[in-house]
Amino acid sequence: QMQLVESGGGLVQPGGSLRLSCAASATIFSIYSMGWYRQAPGKQRELVATITGGANTNYADSVKGRFAISRDNAKNKVDLQMNSLKPEDTAVYYCNAQTPHGTYWGQGTQVTVSS
Repeated sequence: QMQLVESGGGLVQPGGSLRLSCAASATIFSIYSMGWYRQAPGKQRELVATITGGANTNYADSVKGRFAISRDNAKNKVDLQMNSLKPEDTAVYYCNAQTPHGTYWGQGTQVTVSS
């Protein structure tokens, strides 16, 4: 049904920036919300940021002021701008979409923050 493909992950030095993108296989205009989650080794998956169709956003306290989520309905994608990255941000980042027909996940993209 819904396919989500993430891109933009990689290796970055502390203090650097990355921009993650999530492309959906269908229009996101009618999707309830989309977001990014992450999972570090040995830890539970946690919410990073979400955005609704009305552009309401929520952020984890640990990323407020550093990350920004946005959606482009015309291009069917959601981006996550990640600034001032810290080693603790190292994780696999997953795109998420909540729709009238269920919840969908991307395959994940690795983000590593290290010098």
